[in-house]
This record gives sequence, structure tokens and C-alpha cells, in this order.
Amino acid sequence: MERRDFIKLTGAGVGGLILPITGNMVSAAQLLDKPMDVSIKKQLADVALNAAKSAGASYADTRIGRYLNQFITTREKVVNNVVNTESAGIGIRVIANGTWGFASTSDMTPDSIAKTARQAVAIAKANSKFQTEPVRLAPVKGVGEVSWKTPIVKNAFEIPIKEKADMLLEVNNAALANGASYITSIFFLVNEQKYFASTDGSYIDQDVHRLWAPFFASAVGKSGFKQRTSLGNPVGMGFEYLDGLKKDKIYVDGANIGYNNSYDMVEDATNAGKQLQKKLTAKSVKPGKYDIVLDPAHLMLTIHESVGHPLELDRVLGYEANFAGTSFATLDKWKSKKFQYGSEIVNLFADKTQPYSLGHVGYDDEGVKTKQWDLVKEGVLVNYQATRDQVHMIDQNESHGCCYSQSWRDVQFQRMPNVSLKPNPTQDLSANDIIKGVEKGIYIAGRGSFSIDQQRYNFQFGGQLFFEIKDGKIVDQIEDVAYQSNTQDFWNSCTQLAGKSDYRVGGSFFDGKGQPPQVSAVSHGCPTARFNNINVLNTKRKV
Repeated sequence: MERRDFIKLTGAGVGGLILPITGNMVSAAQLLDKPMDVSIKKQLADVALNAAKSAGASYADTRIGRYLNQFITTREKVVNNVVNTESAGIGIRVIANGTWGFASTSDMTPDSIAKTARQAVAIAKANSKFQTEPVRLAPVKGVGEVSWKTPIVKNAFEIPIKEKADMLLEVNNAALANGASYITSIFFLVNEQKYFASTDGSYIDQDVHRLWAPFFASAVGKSGFKQRTSLGNPVGMGFEYLDGLKKDKIYVDGANIGYNNSYDMVEDATNAGKQLQKKLTAKSVKPGKYDIVLDPAHLMLTIHESVGHPLELDRVLGYEANFAGTSFATLDKWKSKKFQYGSEIVNLFADKTQPYSLGHVGYDDEGVKTKQWDLVKEGVLVNYQATRDQVHMIDQNESHGCCYSQSWRDVQFQRMPNVSLKPNPTQDLSANDIIKGVEKGIYIAGRGSFSIDQQRYNFQFGGQLFFEIKDGKIVDQIEDVAYQSNTQDFWNSCTQLAGKSDYRVGGSFFDGKGQPPQVSAVSHGCPTARFNNINVLNTKRKV
């Protein structure tokens, strides 16, 4: 189907989607009180599946969800806010007359669930008037009753709020004592308790945990206003991530510049204060061509924008254009089997099984067991990211397991899995080893501002910390750096990668997509990487 026809038909079908969802909140409140027993979840899921089939569905799946969030925010010496949110309910997705239908409710009584299932079927039948081709699902074998949990050591929700708030205030004090003028620090904690069941015969219970501990520090001086955000990563871990083990710290030119599977937030804040003072006096970069060495805490965002999003199959096909457009990586490039996305050392892969990552789950929201697969192999585009109803469009018959919904009340759709860059397979090089080979360059750490066009092709990226490299050594901290390229030229300029001991996993905790929009959390692993002859801009220079 052409994009123009797709938009026309989906727009015409909106009327069929606007049906009221009603129900009292009593059962939802009971569900929020504590986790529901798995046997009860199965009974309620069967009510939904049976009601959907009786109403004419050829396929149905259901997701019973309990979603817990906690946000703690501090500013300098005070705790600004503590927020706890809980949400629970059931979402039911069906295929009837070859067309998708979806409905949800927070009323978890059997009668309400059956009514909601029939409503989903009614929506599917209404939308089938506009469907030009029936939905084709890749086969999935039912797995029976299984469970999966994020392998956490410390449940962040069980740590007393006072203890977490005191930690953030300690972080603030460390930054202020070492040169910061202002700082905001935050804990974002998420627990998704999800139960999936389908007419394929799967009953999957999952308990997913995620954590992010960012801070945003700034300093004011004669030269103006400078900012430095945290270098820690959002993770699929428990509170043990904040133990800050020394063995998990990454050193560049003698300074701790990153973290792997643990994070010393106080140390990072201390460094941030000192680096902010240097930012206020650092010289401004001279524009021109440089070899740039990118730290994983920075490169993860470039991967996200220039590889992760453009290789989402719905963008490639033109069905998705929200949040920065469609994609330059069209099907003809993939079919040629020779499109050089990057240099021969560039191997990019998708993976929802990666430990500690934000996307790490046992099964996706279609009940598909998660896995790893190649996207770019030895520089050549070899695959995309696709769901059960998409893979036939690229002549494949197995879902990639990358379907996700932000909650029980939202329909699941194709979301980016973890997309990562493989480290050097033959040499376990460090960031220092790569820097030694650079005559004129810039080392960039931390994510900053970015801009990318509507085809995910031309882009510009900033960062947090910039260091000038001369004759193989870091000589000074500099400022006002951004680099500019296009996706294909950039990845083909990759000439060197660090090894497995430097490989780190960063990520995006609130990645937006869709209309109405949904957010998901996704990680990107990579080693330090070198890119030659890149155009560097001075962001302060007046035109």
C-alpha cells in the first residue's frame, strides 16, 4: 500500500475507533493495592479471549498490566517533588474480518472484560470496511505458562524515599562544592508488571524494572552560562546500579569519564562541578575538519537517531512519519544487498536480550520470544526492525519481537529494540589507544543537542564535554563544538573501534513515537569509536 493511501484509509477509519470505554474504578483500585495472583490473571485473560472469539475474532491477545512509577526531584538544597503513580487495567487486541481492533478498560470484572473484548471486535469489523489487504501474522508457537523478571539485586521501590532523597541531596552538594552554581537531580523508577495471553496458547507473566538517575548542573561566570548533565546511563537494573563499583569505571587520559553497569553519581557530580569551571574559561573550537573520537555516552544518541529510527520498517514503508519523518533507508537499498551503510568495520545489531539494557525483556508485547539479529553487517544494510504483521513485507516469516505498548490502555506497535554497535572483534583497544593515533581531533563525551532531517539522513550533534586532541594526546578542554554529516558518509568514515572491555550501554528513557504518541525506553551499546575527516562547527560563532 502507498503511504498516501495508508493515510487516507486510516483517517477514514478513525470514526470506527471512537467508541466509548466505560466502567467503574473499584476493581482497578483493588488491583492497584497489590500484584494480582497469576491464576486470577489467567482466568481474566481467558474471559477476554473467549469473548473475542465468540464475537467473531480470528485472533486475540490481551495484556493485563500494573504500572508503577516513582519520580523524586531535588534542586540544590531542597527536595522539590516526590511523585508516585500507579495504573492498572486490561487491553484487548483482536483481528476480525482481517482487520485490527483494540479496546481497553480499567474495570477488571469479568463482565466488563467480556464487554471490552466484544467492543474490540466491533471496532475491527467497522474498520474492515476500509481495509484493502487482510492482516497477515507471522506464525508464533504458544509457549504455555511462563514468567520472566528483570534480574535485579535491589528493588528500587523498596529503598526508603528518604534514603533516595538524601542521596540526591548529597549529589547536589558535591556539584555545588566543586564549582556548580545550580543543579537539579532526579530519580526515575519504573516497574511494569505485565501479563500477556493470546489465542496462540501463550500465558506470559513479566516483571520489568528500569531506573534512571540524571542530574543537570550549570555554572555562571563572566563568559556566560554553561551546562553539564550527568554521564550515567538509564538501565534495566535495580538500585544496585548506583553502587558505583570502581571496577566498572572507565578512564580516559587518567580521568573517570564513564561507567559500565554501575554508577557513582556523587563522583560524577563532583567532576561536573570542576568541568563546569573549565567550561567557563575553555577556548572556543576553531571550525574545520577533524578526526573525532566519540565516547559511548555520546555515540549512543547518534546510533539512536541515525540507525535505530531509520531502520524501523514502518518508517521505511512510510506508515510512520511522526517524530522526525520517514527514512532514507528504503527497501530498494536493502534489496540490492550492497548498500554501504557504513565502513567494513561497522556491525550494527538489534537485541532485546542484552542484560542491563532498557529493552531487555523475555517476550515482546505480542508474545514473541526476544532475540538478536543483524541490521548492518560489515557495513552493508541487511535487515530492519519488524513485528508479526510486518515481516512478510520483507519476505520473512519470523517476527523480530520488537512490539511494545507504553501501558495497558494503549495499543502495541513496532518500537525500536536495543540497537548497538559491535566492538572490535580482534583487538581489545581502549579509548586511550584510539586517541594515540589521532593527530588533529576532538574527543566528545555525553549527549547534547541534535538535529536531523525528515529522512533521518542529514544531521548535527553536540555533546557535553569536548577535548582537543593533538599528536595523540588530549591537550585541553574546549567548548562550542558540534559536528555535521549525513548518515551514510558518517558511518563510512568510521575507521577504528575500541574493544569489548570499553563497550558500554547507554539509552533513552523517554523515546517518543506514534500518533497519538507513546514513549518507550531503549538502550544502545557501543565502544569508543573514531570517525575521520568530520566537519566540526562552532556553535557560538555568529553568522
